[in-house]
Amino acid sequence: MSDAKSPILLEKEPLVDALIGEWQTIGFLLDELTPEQWSTPSPLPGWSVQDVVAHLIGTESMLAGIDPPVEEGDVPDSPHVHNPIGAFNERWIHGLRDRGPERIRDHFLEITTQRADVLRTMTQADFDAPAMTPVGPDSYGRFMRTRLFDCWFHEHDIRDAIGVPGDEGGVRGEYAFAELVWGVPFAVGKKGRAPQCTSVTFALSGPLARDVHVAVEGRAALVDELPGPATTTVAMDSRLFTRLCGGRVSPVDRMDEVTISGHEELGIQIVTNLAFTI
Repeated sequence: MSDAKSPILLEKEPLVDALIGEWQTIGFLLDELTPEQWSTPSPLPGWSVQDVVAHLIGTESMLAGIDPPVEEGDVPDSPHVHNPIGAFNERWIHGLRDRGPERIRDHFLEITTQRADVLRTMTQADFDAPAMTPVGPDSYGRFMRTRLFDCWFHEHDIRDAIGVPGDEGGVRGEYAFAELVWGVPFAVGKKGRAPQCTSVTFALSGPLARDVHVAVEGRAALVDELPGPATTTVAMDSRLFTRLCGGRVSPVDRMDEVTISGHEELGIQIVTNLAFTI
């Protein structure tokens, strides 16, 4: 994760353009949904497609200084809520659940248009300013990259729910992946319990094809390259990789889509523990 003394500084214009483009893409997708599709269960426990959109509305509303429509005590307990962030999200989910799809779509378009106007007027200095983000103290620009990551992920949650694939590469996918990959060392070292002096290469194909290297020397860390062959190499499509990291699919059910070379037991251990997003 990022060190507060060394914030990640990102160029404002291309990131803002990508984030606004992501909102527009989601808006076009929502325009095509049938009433039945709005109520379809998403890959996220307890959430329908409409609930996913309500969550996006809630986060952007929070950034605009708008309070949730219900108090915390008015939200029933849900087994899929495990932390304060999840509890906050449920205040928007529960508060907007009785609204119809058309109102939810209009609300999404309204709040993202409002947020787009704010982002366009910000300066690069504003973007570089310190901010508390979902990944700890960093720059406001880093926060906006986490917003793009979240929105991109939820776009594909909606698409997976209704069976309508979309483009997962391109500029928006690259920004989202850049945010996602920060958590991979945690998944390898902490959750996957990779031993000291081991290394892992994720050989990804598909729209976000690349090799991702993690070395465990002290703490697990991303490295540009390894000094020799990885202890284990895990090959899969990037579409599966993102969903495993997001806990959207069962690794056991999809293991036939994964190829492991080198230390097979370690590879299986890592793949089955890849989920790390909140």
